[in-house]
Amino acid sequence: MTEKVKVVTLGCEKNMVDSEIMAGLIHGRGFQLVDNKEDATVIIVNTCGFIDAAKEESVNTILDMAELKQTANLKALIVSGCLTQRYKKQLMDEMPEIDGIVGTGDFDKINHIVDEALRGKKPVLVGNPVFNYDADLPRLVATPRYTAYVKIAEGCDNACTFCSIPIMRGAFKSRSMESVVAEVANLAAQGVKEISLIAQDSTNYGTDLYDSFMLPTLLNKVSEVEGIEWVRLHYAYPGFFSDELIEVMASNPKICKYIDMPLQHSEDSILKRMRRPGRQKDTRELVRKIREAIPDVALRTSLIVGFPGETEEDFENLKKFVSDVQFDRLGVFAYSKEDDTPAARLPDQVPEDVKEYRANSIMEIQREISNIRGGRRIGQEIDVLIERYDGRSDVYIGRSQFDAPEIDGEVFVSNAKLNIGEMAKVRITHSYEFDLSGEVIA
Repeated sequence: MTEKVKVVTLGCEKNMVDSEIMAGLIHGRGFQLVDNKEDATVIIVNTCGFIDAAKEESVNTILDMAELKQTANLKALIVSGCLTQRYKKQLMDEMPEIDGIVGTGDFDKINHIVDEALRGKKPVLVGNPVFNYDADLPRLVATPRYTAYVKIAEGCDNACTFCSIPIMRGAFKSRSMESVVAEVANLAAQGVKEISLIAQDSTNYGTDLYDSFMLPTLLNKVSEVEGIEWVRLHYAYPGFFSDELIEVMASNPKICKYIDMPLQHSEDSILKRMRRPGRQKDTRELVRKIREAIPDVALRTSLIVGFPGETEEDFENLKKFVSDVQFDRLGVFAYSKEDDTPAARLPDQVPEDVKEYRANSIMEIQREISNIRGGRRIGQEIDVLIERYDGRSDVYIGRSQFDAPEIDGEVFVSNAKLNIGEMAKVRITHSYEFDLSGEVIA
């Protein structure tokens, strides 16, 4: 009997790419991939272990899937990803429901793990956390056919005191430029139009392989691939955001005028305790240079509130910084105390209720800013990638180059018949809190 396998992905886009490769390997092995968990004889849960909420979701998902051994057809439950890389012993000791484990650097051995688990052997394969990507690895893209993510590096060397990524994903390791471009070409041949390049620290790309910051060169090479219309960059570390990178993003029409640059905080004392490079004056100057060179740019950032030692004055200054800089997109997280990180041992931990209040306060400020920034798009003519149709409202819904998949706003279009996955030229007529609407230009 052919085994039926379901892959459940939790966490970030980087995890999704790993799941897509595992799905490609499983498909190549001759197993059948299924969407319905009730049909599955094998389930792989690709976990996230970044913060407490993600770890809790991962554990709950594992337990939910395990119930299918009694209620459905499940024979083997495999767990992969960041949680396994970090907590393999605890998982195997405390969750007998798990039949096999594979870490972040070994998921290309997934077929072996599945085979061993089906034989009742409880395999555990958790070695070096850094995975060596190869463009020839099979991959079944789970995103819509016109958009895909491509990892350009693994791991991180920045050693921020709050972050457990180096523990789970290892040291920073760039993929070769040839490998990245080859994968993009493969995806373009399948009809992909939008490529989102991702890494924990994309601006550091190439320093380990080429002894130089090679992201500007990589962006240009990817944009030259036939069929690719948008190249989007994620997780640009502010400490390495060079003038050359700004110039390439400003001048290359295929590179989305969208910068996802996590800052984490504004105050110098907090940044120092976080072990983040640069200070607030550097950030303000960098934002000024970016906006001067790319006037239409959409800037996204993420912030952490309630970091150990964050005073009421620090928080008030952070609110002022957010109001002053006026980011187009902003996400905020309450600090999560992570095992084995330096920040977990710092004094003056902030109470949970205070952290939640501060996060909500920042988002209230950002809602007003989003309204203002969105309003500036009214009257503009922009390209919109059409993603779906709402028959009840007779509205097509898509994204502009200023909006990343899943996390940012959308554009609603109602005056034309369009095709999913095509680009439409739209004149923006209305702005809402996070979204826009407009009309197709005939």
